[in-house]
Amino acid sequence: MRRRIQIALACVAVLGSAMAVHSLSANGKRPPPPPSVYNPYPPGILPADLDSEIARVQREVNLIFNEAIGEWQALPPPNVEGNPPTIQGSGYNAVEVLGKLLNFDLTISPFKNQACGSCHMPYAGFSGPIPSVNLTMIAYPGTFHFRAGKRVAQRYTYSPDFPVLELNTTLVPNAFFGGNFWDARSTGYKLQSADAEQAQHPPVDTQEMGFPDTACIAFRLSRAKYRPLFEEVWGTDSFDIHWPQDTEQICDTPGGAALFGGSATPIPLKPEDRVMANNIYDHWGQSISMYERSPRISAFSSKFDAYLAGKYTLTTDEMAGYQLFNGKGNCNSCHLDGLSTTLKSTQADTGTPASTRPLFTCFGYANLGLPLNPRDAFFYQTKADSFGFTPNPLGFGYRDLGLGTFLRSGFGSAPNPNSAWIPFAPASDGQMQTSTARDVALTPPQCSTEAPGPFFQKEFFHNGYIKSLKQLVHFYNTRDKYPYDVTSGHCPSGTIEKVTCWPRPEVPNNIDMTIGKLGLTDQEENRIVAFLQTLSDGYTTPYPDLDTFTGSCQTTTETASNQGNGSLIPTPDPLPPCANAVCGVAPTPGPNPIP
Repeated sequence: MRRRIQIALACVAVLGSAMAVHSLSANGKRPPPPPSVYNPYPPGILPADLDSEIARVQREVNLIFNEAIGEWQALPPPNVEGNPPTIQGSGYNAVEVLGKLLNFDLTISPFKNQACGSCHMPYAGFSGPIPSVNLTMIAYPGTFHFRAGKRVAQRYTYSPDFPVLELNTTLVPNAFFGGNFWDARSTGYKLQSADAEQAQHPPVDTQEMGFPDTACIAFRLSRAKYRPLFEEVWGTDSFDIHWPQDTEQICDTPGGAALFGGSATPIPLKPEDRVMANNIYDHWGQSISMYERSPRISAFSSKFDAYLAGKYTLTTDEMAGYQLFNGKGNCNSCHLDGLSTTLKSTQADTGTPASTRPLFTCFGYANLGLPLNPRDAFFYQTKADSFGFTPNPLGFGYRDLGLGTFLRSGFGSAPNPNSAWIPFAPASDGQMQTSTARDVALTPPQCSTEAPGPFFQKEFFHNGYIKSLKQLVHFYNTRDKYPYDVTSGHCPSGTIEKVTCWPRPEVPNNIDMTIGKLGLTDQEENRIVAFLQTLSDGYTTPYPDLDTFTGSCQTTTETASNQGNGSLIPTPDPLPPCANAVCGVAPTPGPNPIP
């Protein structure tokens, strides 16, 4: 096997040398050229401006990376005191700056063209930074163009506050809380931080940053300009690893390549070196989590925070929206603000707000009944790429069961580290994480989320089916008022999809019935949107790097109600049944079959 990998790597190097270079990495050196583009998509799935938009984001990522280099160079010399040793005075700032450097380092990918920030930029609430991707292909392209993931790039503002995944057995039915990612696959069981573990997934996700081995992160960091800062924080002997001669070639090759034979550890490290590389990877996650927890990302600087502090008066629409959020809209039952939920007009909350900074999430999971989105690029990746990797052999037979798939250690998720949770998979099918409502409306200052604009096209929920906050609230309000037994793109004549027609759920089990027929008027929906906009950070203090967007806001003839409908495409008819690799894994879904 080892000999075969070496021969294949030599072939990859020859192939790469004949190709054009795509980007300039953060350290100013030309990265190794990637092989031919992977494009299994029918016309219209990839946006026409994808190459130029990726280049724009790379420039913005480099700008923030270089800003972080300056912040590192401005740090005082570390003053280590006490036992256990502590960087006195500047320790917090040192780890935050290190996390920022790691987050915006394009070299942490085989082709040195993809950073964490490539899919999570400040001006989008640390979610997807390319409006045309948010409108069309949903999931973001990774280091090898154009492999792409399967879900929306989830905001990671306030994600460090999500606890380690746990099962609450006192509730009926039992329910999961905590974890990170839409499907909870980042449990936090080892580092006792779901957020730190979350940062460990994308670098070795075949669809994202795409390294074939976690040790590649240690290898690239050992050559990073800011290595001295990593050593100041985590120890001067952090990188005392003996690297095999072909390590660079291995790390220049994306994960999933056939030449690796399915191995997750193709770098043949000695056991003691593998331990050190694993420690570096843990410190990678912990450093990024510290950055995400800091006011640089999780700032608590919104109008709503100023309102709680008595320094801002909500407008008439904002206050009405807040009352609807806590009342008739039933938003507060899951997106908790520290007050009671008053569903009936006869109810009133007479208590004092909880002495806490509300996170607007319950940390739980729910199946909201969203339809399958045929625009998701993942469905089309059914052919092998030039590395012999097929991202989705199931095609449209794939169904996103979310938490349920993770509990089964199923296709497209990650291993479940707790076998006691497996029996709960059927009751968890279709459930996705209840994200914080904070920063859901955050956009570049000159844009909003809503058409006709000027707006910055965002995408909402796990599969990007919803394109505006107005649509989001309208879905909660009318899902069960306008249900049709059709798939997306096939709403009956005389109806308007997302306005007076909601296609059937992708996963029909475990539907959250606390929403769907709320009886809100059009004005009440708009007022909830107005309140959601008060949750954007940057009001009391400037939000760091919010001004790094160098693209343009959009305008359209569409309204917020039908925003993005011009990009709707029909779901295949008939839709292939749920593949056995998803729905045939025990314990199988029920009580209803997954269509």
